[in-house]
Amino acid sequence: MPRFKPTGALERNALADLWKHTLSGIPSTYGKLMCALALRQSHEQVFKEWLGLALREKNADLRRYLADLDEAAEAVAGNWLRGRSYETLAPDKTTRAQRAQFRQEMETLLELIRNEAVGGKSVPSSTRPA
Repeated sequence: MPRFKPTGALERNALADLWKHTLSGIPSTYGKLMCALALRQSHEQVFKEWLGLALREKNADLRRYLADLDEAAEAVAGNWLRGRSYETLAPDKTTRAQRAQFRQEMETLLELIRNEAVGGKSVPSSTRPA
């Protein structure tokens, strides 16, 4: 799985905020490394917790996140489905099965959000081969 590379404004802003509000305030390089390790461990824990949620809870959680963005949820969902950027969210230490579960559930939720905007009509998915 590829390492995370910020591809959009949202990802770049998140990384800039992390640097501005957290890492830049740590005076030593060692301290920054320890902070990065703690963030990696938290990422793994949160990812596993998210996988353990029921699909309806994941749906509500994703919708809460999308509601806080400036762009419409259905537009973001469509962009994410086309770019598949959500696939980079899995931590390095996840299993192939965990990655597959995450990918499948994200695609299901994002397609649901995107399709609701067009009145429930089926929209051809760019994430699945014809």
